[in-house]
Amino acid sequence: MGLREIPVGVLFSKSGSYSVIGQEGYWGARIAIDEINASGLFDFRFLRVDGDPAGLAENYAVEADRLMREAGCRHIVGTQTSSSRKEVLPVLERGRGLLWYTTPYEGFESHDRVVYTGACPNQGVVPLFRHIVPEFGRDAFLVGSNYIWGWETNRIARELLAACDGEVLGERYVAIGDENIAHLIAEIREKRPSFIFNNLIGVSSYAFLRAMKELAGEDPAFASDRCPILSCNLTEAELPVLGAAADGLISTSTYFETLETPENAALRKRLEGMRGPETAISSMFVGPYEAVWLLARAIEACGSDHPDDVLAELCRQSHKTPLREIRIDPQTQHAHLQPLIAVVEAGDHSDGGATGRSRFRIIEKTPGPLAPDPYLVHYDPLDTGTATSPGGSARMRAPDVGSAPKLRLVSS
Repeated sequence: MGLREIPVGVLFSKSGSYSVIGQEGYWGARIAIDEINASGLFDFRFLRVDGDPAGLAENYAVEADRLMREAGCRHIVGTQTSSSRKEVLPVLERGRGLLWYTTPYEGFESHDRVVYTGACPNQGVVPLFRHIVPEFGRDAFLVGSNYIWGWETNRIARELLAACDGEVLGERYVAIGDENIAHLIAEIREKRPSFIFNNLIGVSSYAFLRAMKELAGEDPAFASDRCPILSCNLTEAELPVLGAAADGLISTSTYFETLETPENAALRKRLEGMRGPETAISSMFVGPYEAVWLLARAIEACGSDHPDDVLAELCRQSHKTPLREIRIDPQTQHAHLQPLIAVVEAGDHSDGGATGRSRFRIIEKTPGPLAPDPYLVHYDPLDTGTATSPGGSARMRAPDVGSAPKLRLVSS
């Protein structure tokens, strides 16, 4: 008698304006499913059912409905933008399914049909600003794609800057997929900020970073060591697309390929054999990869793939993935994660091999995982200036009472 099959939806945009990260998410889930099915560790096997919304928000609910109603998927791994996540929530509610959302996001949400394994604000933007402001200054220019991620992440950035008497010199948005960013460059050249916070996604972000590289070549004041560009969502997957335009960019994530652990070394070795030494590993790959393993471990532990049973098991105890042990907070259904801060460094192109790739060099990290705080309920302005590791950033001044980030629910 064969193993029982459990259909799992894999919902990533392998085409469209942010297909680079969509492909990474797809491969992360696919390889995890293949590993689990070949491992002999479980009394079930996963049946992968794919959906490609092509980067269009209106397609996500249609695809999610197909995965659940036609293919029988109770679990869906995917969606990488906040707008796409919100599009599928009504479908999940109707079908009592569970979404495994693996991308860093702006927080201020906790939905009972979602497991959030990507970083929320206290695991991303907050430690990033704690690191950057004391070193480079308090005057920022904020750019973002014109949707929830850009709006809300920049709102938190404004509050963090207010906490240290900083100033937002400009805040501009462009439509997803829009590569016409000359007006942004002109305004940045005029305003001359201490740093730039980039919340653009996909081809818009790539066009912006290339244009900023050209500006730095014309005006040394915009070189990365004087006016750095920050990101909460740029990963190794996009470095080959960007080339030298990414050099010097500072990003935060809960995974970088250069993380030095035995588990990560083993993962890199396995993936080199599957995808070749030139293929980087990014958080956009690792997030879905770990989520699928978490799902398998939870089903094994509770003996059921029913979303309510799986969720109860996840909230009961931590579970081990091939990379690390992950704990889900029962109050918010978000993961405990370790924030890392890294800078992009150009590779050594002399040997023409994998060492020629640009890489993230980790420059700061917390001692261990941080409990999720998606609503910044426990955020204290005094924490804004606390160094994230020994020898880290200097302390920022505390603001007046009431200037901490405000709680807000975002529905559209």
